[in-house]
Amino acid sequence: MSKNEIEYRLKLGRLIRVHAGVYAVGHLPGLPMDRAYGALLACGAGAVLSHGSAGAIWGLEKHFKPPFEVTAPGRHRRPGIIVHYAALHRDDRAVNRGLPVTSPARTALDLAPRLTAKELGRAVDDLRNAGYLQPDPLAEVLARYPHHRGAAKLRSVDISREPTRSDWELDFIEFLKRHDFPMASINTKIGRYEVDVLFPDEKVIVELDSWQFHSSRSGFRRDRKRDAELLALGYVTVRITWERLVDEPDQVVAELRTILASRLLRSAG
Repeated sequence: MSKNEIEYRLKLGRLIRVHAGVYAVGHLPGLPMDRAYGALLACGAGAVLSHGSAGAIWGLEKHFKPPFEVTAPGRHRRPGIIVHYAALHRDDRAVNRGLPVTSPARTALDLAPRLTAKELGRAVDDLRNAGYLQPDPLAEVLARYPHHRGAAKLRSVDISREPTRSDWELDFIEFLKRHDFPMASINTKIGRYEVDVLFPDEKVIVELDSWQFHSSRSGFRRDRKRDAELLALGYVTVRITWERLVDEPDQVVAELRTILASRLLRSAG
């Protein structure tokens, strides 16, 4: 269309200006995905959703938080859009839900400066649990951008362990590190069960109990049956609640040290 044809349709309301060079036909788009596509069009060829908007695409946020964020190879000023300038490597680009977006690894790198260490660890674990992120792409993006603002913080995330599924598990890992406990495995399979934390040498399982999942009568019976079956396989189960970890940390440390030491003595004998 010519400029005059566009202006004519704008006056009639058949077109609605959304961004520079981007128009809605008849009505403004109601779906966030449609508005995100409009933001991409406004930023030209090669633009991808990034940062917070990419986080929403990959499931780190439940909803898009305005304004949309886009990374583009050229410099643009677009009201209502945060535009980041970067020439992205091909491996830093992906497509999700039909929209060009930064890869999960690049998204984690871009978000790292905005997040606390705990929030970043949670984001990386969520991406890994969803099957979007593997350790190798994360190492590769750090190698490509060693001086990125988020590189140091992302490099500190431990990807050698299995990903956690909750902040409770992350907090317990930090608790173990803080008190110099031996290496433990997270979310490990033993027989037909997946256990929260396993000290393999001592054959001690730690289950991180919460009222939400263990308060029902059926949950109580299920937990006891599970503990008995694992004990028959030679594993002892210790159940720890969040409240005890916060209110009685010294007692929890002493008890866990005693249990681990006694199990090592038993195995040695």
